[in-house]
Amino acid sequence: MAPVEERVAVGRRAAERLVRIMGGEHERLLPEWLAAAAATGRRVPPYVLPELLEKGRRDRSIRVHLGVLAGQRGRWLAGLNPAWDYLLEEPTGKTWELGGAADRRAHLRTLRAADPAQARRLLESTWERETPDDRAEFVEVLADGLSMDDEPFLESALDDRRREVRQAAANLLTRLPGSRMSRRMAERARACVTISRKVIAVEAPQACDKDMERDGIRPKPPRGIGERAWWLQQILARAPLSIWGHPPATLLTMKIPDWDAEVKAAWVRAAVLQKDPEWARAMFGWDPIADLLESLPPDEQQELAADFVKKHDLDSQLIMVLGGVSSHWREGLATAVLRKIVKVATTQPWNLGELVKLAGERIDPGLFPLALSYSPVESVQQVAALLRFRADMYKELHP
Repeated sequence: MAPVEERVAVGRRAAERLVRIMGGEHERLLPEWLAAAAATGRRVPPYVLPELLEKGRRDRSIRVHLGVLAGQRGRWLAGLNPAWDYLLEEPTGKTWELGGAADRRAHLRTLRAADPAQARRLLESTWERETPDDRAEFVEVLADGLSMDDEPFLESALDDRRREVRQAAANLLTRLPGSRMSRRMAERARACVTISRKVIAVEAPQACDKDMERDGIRPKPPRGIGERAWWLQQILARAPLSIWGHPPATLLTMKIPDWDAEVKAAWVRAAVLQKDPEWARAMFGWDPIADLLESLPPDEQQELAADFVKKHDLDSQLIMVLGGVSSHWREGLATAVLRKIVKVATTQPWNLGELVKLAGERIDPGLFPLALSYSPVESVQQVAALLRFRADMYKELHP
């Protein structure tokens, strides 16, 4: 018999909407419904569990909230069906000492937000007993509240046997310009690059030694990239951006006779790794990729994306840029996207499917009156209907 539930179930209307979503009505909203429901601290009713657990078996991306939402009965069912036992590895709210790997990550993340030093000390106290997989994921939790106080621990993690642990530690040390690893990368970058007047001379490294590997440089390149180009990109991506001595907008005007594409690709990666807003802004102008937007505040993300929508035709790149903007889109970006939909509806209505879905899923649902009144064009009305659906969804979860 299933144990007694500790949490109250969501209301009837909310549960009915979940059933509709799982049945195929706006099914891409399932992760949003699950996240919103988990935030209320409630669980789903028992009758939806079999279908929900089966969806979680097929789609790993929705599992993150199921440990809480499935309740005691869900975990009981997971213990009876090997196909659903993934649920037993998802966070349930238990403590560091008693929980599984996912519970312990969640606990560490919460503690890190409240007391970064205490979280690191807790991790250090059990580090040697953790599995390699857990060590890699625990290191990534330290990204929140990262400071030079974490540098000695992360430097020691560069000696870990597991490559994923070393990579995770190197990624965080890259965000600390004063770290020993960043200083080593700066020396390597200066050995490769010389800036004089309006020319940037580049000589890619001839070899990848063990010290470079320890600092996160991967010796074997992906298919289609030469070894020297690969090593150069990784060094420049991990070198502190401050070493270049010029603003990125100035550097982008300089001539790079050799290795031009590799240097600029490395600068893009550096802006992403180091979360530098000035560089992210400049490199987005050179290569507008969604990853660069993550380094910018939400307001600026939306401003840049709105400007991009106004200036570019509807294509896969525009969809990718919009996909990188944090929800919920506010009026400026929403209006730019609705205007684009109206324009494309008169010339290429067959090309609107993904943009209409994305708009309906990302615009703040409270703006559904704006979409409703913006234009009678069918595609805009589809956006309005989806926004209304989401607005009702949130009301049902917060009665």
